[in-house]
Amino acid sequence: MKHTPRRRFGQNFLVDAHYLERIVASIAPKVGDNLVEIGPGMAALTRRLIARCGRVIAVEIDRDLVAHLRAEFPPEALELFEADALAFDFASLGKDLRIVGNLPYNISTPILFHLAGFAPRLRDLHLMLQKEVVLRMAAAPGTADYGRLSVMLQASFAVEKLFTVPPGAFRPAPKVDSMVVRLVPLAERAPHIADAKLFAALVAAAFGQRRKTLRNTLAPWFDAAGLEALEVNPGARGETLCVADYVRLANAVMLKPAAL
Repeated sequence: MKHTPRRRFGQNFLVDAHYLERIVASIAPKVGDNLVEIGPGMAALTRRLIARCGRVIAVEIDRDLVAHLRAEFPPEALELFEADALAFDFASLGKDLRIVGNLPYNISTPILFHLAGFAPRLRDLHLMLQKEVVLRMAAAPGTADYGRLSVMLQASFAVEKLFTVPPGAFRPAPKVDSMVVRLVPLAERAPHIADAKLFAALVAAAFGQRRKTLRNTLAPWFDAAGLEALEVNPGARGETLCVADYVRLANAVMLKPAAL
């Protein structure tokens, strides 16, 4: 398959067999898995997945690649959707989804948030992203990498860093390292969030101006006394709170709006 990578789609194709095999080993696909690949591209990973489990569903935005893929694979081996993953309804593919993909760096965060909306239908996700993004996804409170992305994903998933992939493993080579990450939905272990939109807005505000204290960033919902009543230091900054703290704050807004 010959294809000129398109910058507008953020195309960097993984070609190194060693790392392709490591990804497949991490996924451990089995016959019968509801396996969904985002951006199959040149099919380097797709071929290996089909060889292991017999059938893959894929979402690809590039029409030229879609034509190549349809020419190479019969529909019973590759069920292909020509679509933008950012707008795709993954719920239409059923339940117990196992999602894999080398996500474009330029839209990785929006795709992650989009996929998180389908958490109840997912078994797991194995994704490759810019290493810096994965470090933020998995970061602990109080660290430099901890932020909005950390809180929002860790509220729904267990995040596990797997291994780094160097630029030379791709064509064309990106300018930064990549990393493979595994996300597993927390399911019944997920914290109860009374209002998901409110939770997202509160977390975004807390990290919107990192140098400001919670007294300032959360002012639309709490005064200093309200934060202290919830055992949160008004003089602290957003990166000091854990996921459970943010859940508690957001739920408090819903439960006691008149008192805060």
